[in-house]
Amino acid sequence: MFDAVRNNKRIAQIILALLIVPFAFFGLDSYFTDGPGGNEVATVGGSKISTNEFDQALRDQQDRLRQSMGGQVDRAMLESEAMRRSVVENLVNQRLLAMHAADSSLVVTQQQLQQVIATVPAFQEDGRFSLERYEAAVRAQGMTPAMFEARLGQDLRVQQIALAVGQSAFTAQASVQRFLEAQLEERKVSELKFLPDAFLAQVELPDDAAKKYYDANPERFERPARLRAEYLVFDENALLNQVSVSDDEIRKFYEANTARFGQPEERNARHILIEAAADAPAEEVAKASEKAAALLAQVRANPERFAELAKAESQDPGSAAGGGELGFFGRGAMVKPFEDAVFSLEKGQISDVVRSDFGFHIIQVVDIKPAKARPFEEVRDEIAEELKRQAASRRFAEQAEHFANLVYEQADSLQPAAEALGLEIRQTDWISREEGSIGGFKNEKLLNGLFSDEAVKNGRNVEAVEVSRGTLVSARVRDFEAAQRLPFDEVKASIEKQLRAEEASKLAVTRGEAALAALAKGEQASGAWSEARVVRRGSPELAPAAIDAVFGAAESKLPAYAGVAMPEGGYSVFRIESVTRPELAKDDPRLQAVSQQYQRLIAERDFNAFLASLRERYEVEINEAALRTAQQP
Repeated sequence: MFDAVRNNKRIAQIILALLIVPFAFFGLDSYFTDGPGGNEVATVGGSKISTNEFDQALRDQQDRLRQSMGGQVDRAMLESEAMRRSVVENLVNQRLLAMHAADSSLVVTQQQLQQVIATVPAFQEDGRFSLERYEAAVRAQGMTPAMFEARLGQDLRVQQIALAVGQSAFTAQASVQRFLEAQLEERKVSELKFLPDAFLAQVELPDDAAKKYYDANPERFERPARLRAEYLVFDENALLNQVSVSDDEIRKFYEANTARFGQPEERNARHILIEAAADAPAEEVAKASEKAAALLAQVRANPERFAELAKAESQDPGSAAGGGELGFFGRGAMVKPFEDAVFSLEKGQISDVVRSDFGFHIIQVVDIKPAKARPFEEVRDEIAEELKRQAASRRFAEQAEHFANLVYEQADSLQPAAEALGLEIRQTDWISREEGSIGGFKNEKLLNGLFSDEAVKNGRNVEAVEVSRGTLVSARVRDFEAAQRLPFDEVKASIEKQLRAEEASKLAVTRGEAALAALAKGEQASGAWSEARVVRRGSPELAPAAIDAVFGAAESKLPAYAGVAMPEGGYSVFRIESVTRPELAKDDPRLQAVSQQYQRLIAERDFNAFLASLRERYEVEINEAALRTAQQP
């Protein structure tokens, strides 16, 4: 079984992808120890998942999301209930698998552990296992090799379970072929539409229809609680206008960073390479060196033949065809021995034989672009802006805590914080908790704070909330309106419009169904058919209901007809004029792709079912209150 895990990683990876937190680096040893009483977000078979463990897993998942999205992540999403619930569900799944592995007495030998560790790229150097790199990587995770190997053993035992479930997924080739043939089937159809708008004029509503609908559906006319707020945004931009830099500071920065504000020296060189790897046998190195020396003698004797010899003899496939020319480059672009040689030569000069990790080079400098600096006046504004941002950033770091303390300690007004830090108090229009945003930031924590009793009833500032990296916002309620039912007169017109549309759609459906019945009898239907088009199952140009109707129609007699009430209202009749089915060869590559996708779906379904069975075996309880109050970043 272990060899299967090691040699058939695809299935295990598919299933283990459902488990977000890797076992090996977060450990399973705590899975079988209880934390302090009452301090857990869940229990699995009596084993507790502590709030500390949950907080760590949540932070790790948030960090992974930030890294995968380049740091551009809505903080509201990172702090959302959905995110916290997803993390705790994954912790529960991990605990279930770990407990099952322990109860099943699954074994991983020391030899098997060593085989896996030796194949990890992070533990290798020059393609070979490096004990030094292995120990350093493990220490960086705060573990000893023994601790890591114990946890890795647990991870591998869980993989054995995952693979056993995944390998049970089976797809019959005949089923896959029938499925793909059905997906590729094409039908040529034209459409006859019965749109609601065409029947609006025929709709007559009773005088009391709108009022009856209003009374029967009170929840539809509830306006949620809403408020208007005033707020402060504290970030680097808010401080830019409060800092200034002198001409002397700008000049000093320019003089200290001349290389940055100029074009560094660049050189165009060409070379002849005779390959000899760094770890090549001595005999091979000697042979390459001898050949390079002979070529050097030829180019020294006749420099004009350099390009000719490079085309004929150089073993650099990227430059040989161009006479060995590499184009202009600066320092840092080439390996150091090559770079040192190029930048030590004069224009037109030919080097001695230069050894690098790639082999032996003969180099000639073709041209030199000397370094040149951009004038001070050209970059003055650029430097001034950078220095101001640096100063604003330092001031923000120094005053962020001061801002948070001011809005908290003087909670009856934002004015003291605004005056102390030179900020502008801004105002929102009416906003709700579900759809509101403050200064363009839709932040769950900030909105929850605004709609809390502390802010609404007691009129206190909401504590400073980091709505994005380096941006703090505090707000307070200016006006508040509790949830209320909208007056009938205010919504009467919209209700009547809705009822008319619904009645018109019913008339369109009735007319469409009548047309379909007439066509089925061989009679004609009035209306304009669309131009015929070819569609497949899953075609985006037709609604799913329409696709089901078109491909569900019998094809024994063509043209065939099908009809369906459309999701947007009205009715469509489809005339199927022809049916084309593909003929798939048994070795069609599409069959293999579909089979793999289908097997993956079955494996995921079976794995979820397996987890559900483990939940029945090991009783799972999630502490909803602790989950809601768990520490947030």
